[in-house]
Amino acid sequence: MLFDKVKAFAVQLDGATAGAEPVFSGGERVSGRVLLELSRAARVGSLELRARGRAHVHWTESRGAGSSTAYTQSYSESMDLVSHRAALLAPDSGEPRTLPAGRHEFAFGFQLPLALVTSFEGKHGSVRYSVMATLHRPWVPARRARTGFTVIETLDINTPALLAPQEGSQEKVARSWFRNPGLVSLSAKIHRKGYTPGEAIPVFAEIDNGYTRSVRPRAALVQTQTFVARGAQKQKCALVASLAGEPVAPGRHAQWQGRLLRIPPVGPSILRCRVLHVCYSLKVCVDIPGSSKLLLELPLVIGTVPLHAFGSRSSSVDSQAGFLLDWGLGTLPQRPEAPPEYSDVVTEEDSAATAQSPFALLQDPMSLEGPYFPYFQECRYLPPPLYSEEDPNPPSEDMRSRCMTF
Repeated sequence: MLFDKVKAFAVQLDGATAGAEPVFSGGERVSGRVLLELSRAARVGSLELRARGRAHVHWTESRGAGSSTAYTQSYSESMDLVSHRAALLAPDSGEPRTLPAGRHEFAFGFQLPLALVTSFEGKHGSVRYSVMATLHRPWVPARRARTGFTVIETLDINTPALLAPQEGSQEKVARSWFRNPGLVSLSAKIHRKGYTPGEAIPVFAEIDNGYTRSVRPRAALVQTQTFVARGAQKQKCALVASLAGEPVAPGRHAQWQGRLLRIPPVGPSILRCRVLHVCYSLKVCVDIPGSSKLLLELPLVIGTVPLHAFGSRSSSVDSQAGFLLDWGLGTLPQRPEAPPEYSDVVTEEDSAATAQSPFALLQDPMSLEGPYFPYFQECRYLPPPLYSEEDPNPPSEDMRSRCMTF
């Protein structure tokens, strides 16, 4: 407006950079300030702040009757995730106050709930977080300023459920009207269920082609978005990454011994939202000419906390060892060798040296001084005593009587 006294009105969050929203996790504190710049002194009624997080889905479905549309049905649902209100500037005694010309800053801060859903933008729904400031002045429309921020849910893949191997198998009889039917089988397995962006998934697969034509195996990482409203669901699938194998000739067997499928930068799985879900799966399929494809689906979870280098080492090593053994891709390490015999370690010269008087060792100028050192040297090369179930040094009668008194 030409005669508006407000030159600038904005909300700034701490940690924000040019062109990028700040990123938070559940339980963290969000802080910032509201900037108000006045060209002249102005009367201000109040300055309110509202932080909001909301998951919202909406889509429309049409039902046709012949060549015309019978009716159109809309589905919509919302879920509040964050709701915070604060008064940054309140009028004195119910009357508007006058602020001088210049720049004014009003600091704010609030705590996010522990359980939050990751920010998301989809075709039929979204999860958005924002902070809005509203400036009220007498006889002037309210002025509003808004800024958004991103929330990333902490999803740790270092849990037993996400570290467990995933496997499956499928088979089908491929038929074509001009060829004889044949059995095509597919088995696939991966090390674990949980991964993070940037990792590569080693895919192990076996394909048996009993069909009369060559078949071609493929693998793909697929994202499935599910929107829920009023008891109805709407799904949208997107291809994230894929790889293709070599054709398998008729009557031949093929194996994938860890074909790598790299995960690009994608959003994490959203599993704990009532109106919106984001899931991932690894789909391994075999394209069969003249017939429908043979499909095998393994569920995946894309997390935010990567695999620990040491925390899950033992469990992951054990699971991978069993994984390789099941598929015949590895063998257990050989049994460790037994320790050497005493006679193989101690030479005859050392044994002869210990047979002499222990006090003769003190004549060596390099030996240590002390009254107990000869005894140590005497027992240095002696073999350990033999095991016996009977105590070689039974307690005396006097010692037994003392123990009974206690």
